[in-house]
Amino acid sequence: MKMIVAVDSNWAIGYEGKLLARNKEDMKFFKETTINNIVIMGRKTLESFPGGNPLKDRDNIVITRDDSYTREGVYIAHSVKEAVDVSEEINSDNREVYVIGGASIYEQMLDLCDEIFVTKMDYEYTADTYFPNLDEDSRFTVSYTSEDKEYPDGKFRFITYSKK
Repeated sequence: MKMIVAVDSNWAIGYEGKLLARNKEDMKFFKETTINNIVIMGRKTLESFPGGNPLKDRDNIVITRDDSYTREGVYIAHSVKEAVDVSEEINSDNREVYVIGGASIYEQMLDLCDEIFVTKMDYEYTADTYFPNLDEDSRFTVSYTSEDKEYPDGKFRFITYSKK
């Protein structure tokens, strides 16, 4: 299992239920990486998408504590274990499984992931939601860092963290 996330220089990922920045190259990377695969997310993440619709060309698994929650086009799970079980049941063709947020889901599933794809923006945004600082986590090491790239607020780079 893998994770994919965009963070600022303080490992922030969101503010008031929204992403911190619009970064076209990051969005393209996210789509190219997750397309035709399985994504796991929390209910609030799904509902933050345009129209609250699932991501196209991906199997979407949504974790929610609400037993009555339904949404067309998604698999519903009520725990991390159930989400993992669903991902295994629907993954007959050995696709990748990506955890895509939000903060609570990232934290609960971090130990289950072998690789984490981080878009690290060299900018400090106003934020209220954070991702664990992988630079301070002894379980992970940097296995790839791209060259610096430009986006409207400054520089960013793609970094891959791998479990030791």
